[in-house]
Amino acid sequence: MKEERYFYVPDAAHRDELPADEAVHAVRVLRLQPGDGIYLIDGAGTFYRGEVTLTTGKKCMYRLQEALPQEKTWHGNIHLALAPTKMMDRVEWLAEKATEIGFDQLSFLNCRFSERKEIKSQRIEKIVVSAMKQSRKGWLPKVNAMQSFKDFVSTDRHGLKFIAHCYEEIPTIDFFTQLTVENHKEDVTILIGPEGDFSIDEVNFAMLHGFVPISLGNSRLRTETAGLMAVAMAQIAKRK
Repeated sequence: MKEERYFYVPDAAHRDELPADEAVHAVRVLRLQPGDGIYLIDGAGTFYRGEVTLTTGKKCMYRLQEALPQEKTWHGNIHLALAPTKMMDRVEWLAEKATEIGFDQLSFLNCRFSERKEIKSQRIEKIVVSAMKQSRKGWLPKVNAMQSFKDFVSTDRHGLKFIAHCYEEIPTIDFFTQLTVENHKEDVTILIGPEGDFSIDEVNFAMLHGFVPISLGNSRLRTETAGLMAVAMAQIAKRK
């Protein structure tokens, strides 16, 4: 049985050629030839079964044979917003694993105690695309550029909004428990702070804008672990 080859092709139904980076992989690495079968993912909810029609040194043409609409396996949109860590490999690991689990949007926050003040979102996007193909997800999570904490929090957002923090003087509720009693079809946004946590002023600012303080359990988690835990909890609670 031949291995199924998946490629990310935005607007796949309106094209007949793989994007340049996918074409190089198809032709030079996989050595695909005319007549070979391929699968395309448009990142917007549809797979396509196709056939290679022509290959050159840098191009791979295809013909579509069948559209395969996918059903999303969770309700609503899961949006994770966090302060990136100093070590980018930890952020990249988070983006990869969260995509495999399933979520919709990733934003980066510039907070008072942030260790990193800028980020190259293009590299994260490539990692997310690779993880989407590997895990056979029909939807590509959106990766947003870094934004100041206050700008992000003060932007109007639909659905449920939560902020995780470790301040004992500000009461929290259990995140997973809260998700199970809310309308599971609602969108959900979760804020995760830097290694030094949000400042207490930031937590209060978020609460003033409708964010509910939450706990992710009794353990004190690293930023990337907390982010992945939040995505996993939301995925389980909102599963169809």
